[in-house]
Parts: sequence; structure tokens; C-alpha cells
Amino acid sequence: MPRLPRYVLPGQPQHVIQRGNNRCPIFVADEDYGCFRHYLREASQRQGCHIHAWVFMTNHIHLLVTPDGENSIGKTMQSVGRRYVQYFNTTYQRTGTLWEGRYKATLIDTEQYLFTCYRYIELNPVRANMVSHPGEYRWSSYHYNALGKADSLIDPHERYLALGSQADKRQAVYRDLFSAHIDNKTLEDIRQATQKGWALGSDRFKDKVEQLVQRRTRPLSRGGDHRSVGFKKELS
Repeated sequence: MPRLPRYVLPGQPQHVIQRGNNRCPIFVADEDYGCFRHYLREASQRQGCHIHAWVFMTNHIHLLVTPDGENSIGKTMQSVGRRYVQYFNTTYQRTGTLWEGRYKATLIDTEQYLFTCYRYIELNPVRANMVSHPGEYRWSSYHYNALGKADSLIDPHERYLALGSQADKRQAVYRDLFSAHIDNKTLEDIRQATQKGWALGSDRFKDKVEQLVQRRTRPLSRGGDHRSVGFKKELS
């Protein structure tokens, strides 16, 4: 079955995941994390890819990004992937692929899911039982978004900036967001949308995206989703 093209809407946030091949480690030492971060900062700035939240886990990464152009994310991930594989293979005297295929990505409904995705990303080390609090994990944007530590990788989203007129107030409001539990259904919705490449948001948001990209943004219901632009197009 041919791969569906990714949704691309310049100016609309996306949740991006890139995994190591066979879930093998992509980071071994602190220098590896630092090198990947350096390549990501250079590529994202060059390609117009604004990073709002990030976490580097042992065998995968999560990003919350807003692209300026249709190719911003793709070119960013391609550049980082190639440069980092060269570094990693040379450093650890290995050959072959490092990544598990293409990166996964889903469009995010800013009104409904933006801050949920912020929390989903930065709580990854907690869900993995690596730490008990996101502030205890070094390789994450929580230190910027919640604690105000300088981070040249971050370009704050306008809705994050709207949390408060001053940095300390924004950070306090942001920290309070983490007192709310992300329920299992929402966790599964985020995982499924990102894994399958569907849009993540309300039905209204999905309908809007379908109109813009001219294809389905969700799985077909039994008998087909007759409201879907993509479904109607498939019948024509």
C-alpha cells in the first residue's frame, strides 16, 4: 500500500516523533544529546521550523513545531538525520541505518490540544519511569517553558506567550498545567493520531483541514465517512 503524503499546513503546529531503528538507542552519552541538539537548532533555524517543546529520550525524540513552509519540517528532519547518523556511526564505529523509517507527524488543533501536547512531550520521561518529575530530566524543554532556563532551541508559541505578560508569570501558569492529569483516552488519541498521521483535534478542526489539504484526516467509520472530502474524492 503506498504511503500517504503527510499533511502540511504552514503556520499550524505539528507533533513529530522520530524513533531509532528497532527501538535501539540513538543517544548513548551526553555528547550525543548535545550534538543532536546542535544539528537540530541549525537545521530548524535555516529551514523555518519553530520548535515550541521537545524531549530527547534514549531511543526516540518528540518535537512540537510550527513550520513556515510546506517543506520546513521535512528538510529539517532530513538534515538532522543525515548529519547525526554520520556522527553516531563514526563515534561508535558502526554502519547502516539509525532511524526507524520516516518520522511520524500529526497536525495539532491549537485550541484543543496545543498545551496537552506540550505536557505529553515533556512528561515522557515520567511515563517511562525515568524520573518522578519532568524538571528532573535534563533533555527536555520543560526547563525553559516551566523554569525559565535559557534554551536557544525554543521559539515560544504565541499561545504560550499569552499565558502571562511577564516571563515568571508565564512559567508559573505553565507549571500549574502539569497538575492536571492526561487521561488514558487522550494519551491514546495522541499516540494513534501521530502513529497513523491523522489530524489531532475536534471534528470541526478535522473538517477544516480536509477542506485545505483535500484528503481524509481521520479513519473511515464503518461504511465510510460520508462527510469526508477525501471519501467523496475517492468515489469520484
